[in-house]
Amino acid sequence: IMDMAIAAGAPLVSLNDGAGARIQEGVSALAGYGGIFQRNTKASGVIPQISVMLGPCAGGAAYSPALTDFVFMVRETSQMFITGPDVVKAVTGEEITQNGLGGADVHAETSGVCHFAYDHEETCIAEVRYLLSMLPQNNRENPPRHESSDAADRRSDVLLDLVPADGNRPYDMAKVIEEIVDDGDYLEVHERWARNIICALGRMDGQVVGIVANQPQALAGVLDIEASEKAARFVQMCDAFNIPIITLLDVPGFLPGVDQEHGGIIRHGAKLLYAYCNATVPRISLILRKAYGGAYIVMDSQSIGADLTYAWPTNEIAVMGAEGAANVIFRRQIADAEDPEAMRARMVKEYKSELMHPYYAAERGLVDDVIDPAETREVLIKSLAMLQTKHADLPSRKHGNPPQ
Repeated sequence: IMDMAIAAGAPLVSLNDGAGARIQEGVSALAGYGGIFQRNTKASGVIPQISVMLGPCAGGAAYSPALTDFVFMVRETSQMFITGPDVVKAVTGEEITQNGLGGADVHAETSGVCHFAYDHEETCIAEVRYLLSMLPQNNRENPPRHESSDAADRRSDVLLDLVPADGNRPYDMAKVIEEIVDDGDYLEVHERWARNIICALGRMDGQVVGIVANQPQALAGVLDIEASEKAARFVQMCDAFNIPIITLLDVPGFLPGVDQEHGGIIRHGAKLLYAYCNATVPRISLILRKAYGGAYIVMDSQSIGADLTYAWPTNEIAVMGAEGAANVIFRRQIADAEDPEAMRARMVKEYKSELMHPYYAAERGLVDDVIDPAETREVLIKSLAMLQTKHADLPSRKHGNPPQ
């Protein structure tokens, strides 16, 4: 079946319910798994692969879903783990249930193995069908386009009230996405893992798009290890299946901390950078408010190949926030002043007016246009139409060597 799906260019949906290798078959069972893994890898980026967990998936069998594009799980029914609770107890002395070790909620919230988790099998299968409606049959086709009843030039005045001008005030980026996509309908991938970034599939004027957006409601929208991994995999999937990518920026930077540095934030952040730089599909970025430092570059800035870059008048593009920058640049003047706090406030204001005004980046060609937030949907749809025939070739090579 897997060979036939690859040859025919048809999506592959696997329904998994098994307890692992049959011990009585010995090494032959392991060889069978190897053949499946090899075909999963061969099909990767060629046809969409979806794994639906309708029961336990233990041992080596768990690696097949991990190699596919999307994993669906059902609560209280699905479990995934390499070694079960009995082995864990024998080796480490830890006692844990099957759901506590590898249930749907664990993989949807903690490990990131599961993309979608549902309470019932029926809902799960229905959502698989919905996902398939947004994916092409294979990498040689474009995603299916539907006629939209939602006007392409619909104004979104509600965005003016939805996003506070004050960069320190949080808001729900999901509501912004809901406002700009067709009929407010979109499918969020990995909704409960790495919540500080949103990855979603939606339609704009009937065309499927992938949306990557910082979520100011969670950790102020910073990039961390998990957010970088989540977005990198999503960008790669969109690029593999000819889905244009829209990036919505409101990012104060990478998350500082010893745990992040020791956990390899440099390496993991580079995964997202590599994914964007390697993507050849149409790429449009929009800066809603702040975009600081390395996180601004990584989130599909013009310098790493975004085709079109827009910004709202509330944008702040800079190496760092005004307060931090003023403390570094004007450290001596502040220290020598009779009233250091007054001097600091004055320097912050001066830095903002000279280096962080809304048109600073546009004047230097780093932003293509500063747009009216209410016209966001119309501008993005026109941009997608303009880039519809984009064609870009990567250098000839066997494959890249992305950071792991």
